[in-house]
Amino acid sequence: MARTLAMILAGGKGSRLAPLTSHRAKPAVPFGGRYRIIDFVLSNFINSGYYRVHVLTQYMSTSLIRHLNHTWNLGGTLPDQFVEPVPAQMRRGEHWYFGTADAVYQNLNLIHDDHADHVAVFGGDHVYKIAVDQMEAHHVALEADLTVAAFPVPKEEAYQFGVIEVDAHGAITGFQEKPKVEDAATIPGQPDMCLVSMGNYFFKRKVLETILVEDAARADSSHDFGKDIIPKMVRDGQRVYVYDFATNKVPGEAEDSKPYWRDVGTVDSYFEATMDLRAVLPAFNLYNRKWPIRSAYYQLPPAKFVLAGKQREFGQVVDSMICEGTIVSGAVLVQVVAGPDCYFHRFASIENSIFCGRDRIGRHCWIRNVLADTNVVIAEGTTIGYDKDVDALRFPFISAKGIVVLPKGTFVPKTGPIELARDMVGDLEQDPATCEAMAAFRDRLVVADRHSNDPIRST
Repeated sequence: MARTLAMILAGGKGSRLAPLTSHRAKPAVPFGGRYRIIDFVLSNFINSGYYRVHVLTQYMSTSLIRHLNHTWNLGGTLPDQFVEPVPAQMRRGEHWYFGTADAVYQNLNLIHDDHADHVAVFGGDHVYKIAVDQMEAHHVALEADLTVAAFPVPKEEAYQFGVIEVDAHGAITGFQEKPKVEDAATIPGQPDMCLVSMGNYFFKRKVLETILVEDAARADSSHDFGKDIIPKMVRDGQRVYVYDFATNKVPGEAEDSKPYWRDVGTVDSYFEATMDLRAVLPAFNLYNRKWPIRSAYYQLPPAKFVLAGKQREFGQVVDSMICEGTIVSGAVLVQVVAGPDCYFHRFASIENSIFCGRDRIGRHCWIRNVLADTNVVIAEGTTIGYDKDVDALRFPFISAKGIVVLPKGTFVPKTGPIELARDMVGDLEQDPATCEAMAAFRDRLVVADRHSNDPIRST
């Protein structure tokens, strides 16, 4: 199984996660304090003994490729062990990837040259754990042409996924790509639940090569695995089976642990999944020593919690996750996830918020329900999250559930318009997911003549 080749689809735009994805690919978005979303699928493969991984990139790939090169270099001394970014190259014509299947088709040379018996095609933008070798063993035992990992979700959420129908033996008999809620096929005996594709597949290599070449020649195809490849293989009577994700047993997980898989495709789902990590008994356990989630190593000192001021007032950190290099100096943090190298000044009160890293929160701030990208500075005395009407006038990006999203490099003064870095303004104005909000706030923003990576003036 170690000879099996893995192709990770990491070129997605992730529009629903904007503005976090207005300047980076979704797999490169920070998650859980010190990770990137891509780290979860790559950790699954490495922990399962797979060391031959191509990561197919496309949209806004610079930070993703940099992260892969710095974090996931397997040494370079063994040619059969690699985690290799593969930028879109237009190998099959003057166009970028049309869909997920076309992304793999345009890189068939990598699959053909490898000569592996089986190929894993996994998405790079979900948060979950899976022992990949168990799924491949199931695939091989069934002599399947294609095996699709599946997970049950409530029917009202099924419109976001590919819905699977199976027979008593686990063979896929029908596939609906993102159906209307009322049309979604439910699990027999569970009228409120649907079985959906996780976007993770095992193919026989020769079958994959053949089906992708045939699909590329079809003018009526959108060249997508969910919309085109899987339904056609089912119609043609090929051996297409489901793999029940609930049967997967990750080493080191508790016997009674439930399967966890999150798409984190929207700001609110991303926020909720991040906050899940803080629980006393989290649904997704980062502390399983037998299944480490690997990521970048920062040359930073340990997190520090200090007293401050002549009165030696005490700060507090409750139900929170704080990463290396972060200093909490007499502030109160409740239900907070703080990435590396943040600073929370004394008398600040922070609640139910996420800070992705290198953020600075000034004295006497009252902050709640905030999602701050990297290098955000909030000035002394600022209040966010306590008056929805005031927030709506100041902040262009507020989620459906009221989370105020601060783009990378934002400066928030105590009062008045917020300040965005010039490069972020350009990205946000050209992103279809954020351009309307930017247009509506054109006269309520300050454009700073600096880059979003540059240090911002003191809080």
